[in-house]
Amino acid sequence: MKKLSLAIVLLLTPMFAHAWPWSMDMANQISIKPQESVDAAKPGMNSFPKRSVPVAGTATSSIEVKDKDVAFKLANPVPADSKSVDTGRRLFEIYCVPCHGKSGTGDGLVGEKLMMKPFNLTSSNDMHSWTSKDYPDGYIFGMMTFGGVVMPVYAIDMSPTERWHVVNYIRKVLQAPAAVATAQTK
Repeated sequence: MKKLSLAIVLLLTPMFAHAWPWSMDMANQISIKPQESVDAAKPGMNSFPKRSVPVAGTATSSIEVKDKDVAFKLANPVPADSKSVDTGRRLFEIYCVPCHGKSGTGDGLVGEKLMMKPFNLTSSNDMHSWTSKDYPDGYIFGMMTFGGVVMPVYAIDMSPTERWHVVNYIRKVLQAPAAVATAQTK
């Protein structure tokens, strides 16, 4: 009986070892974490070095939008020409199709597995009309920039111009009358 008890204790010991403080040593070390100030008197992110130039296409080189309310009021600065719509289509296929599906109706392979179905981006949905003043281009841009309940943030993955291209694609292709008719027949 003692041997059995000892064997059980030895088998369970590694399980309890993860609860000890030393299991967090790598996370809580004396190193400086990203965007952490070295000077305790000046907390926050370090300023950029003098004469540094942000890389084009990153969030720091774009128009700063502080929240979805500000984004909601933005006008689309990118003309919806064929080049913009084509660029938006390519970006939509990379970033949006897994959840929203190729048709934009929320039937993507990943979207089917989510508890909350992704928005139907076409005007064929029964929740709301995308053409109303309640959902301007800035709304779609803001959702891509800041994310939502299950919507990931794409401000880091796509530049502001790329996000506006996706908005142009959604407006000109997915919400076009022909696309709405196709989505309704599915």
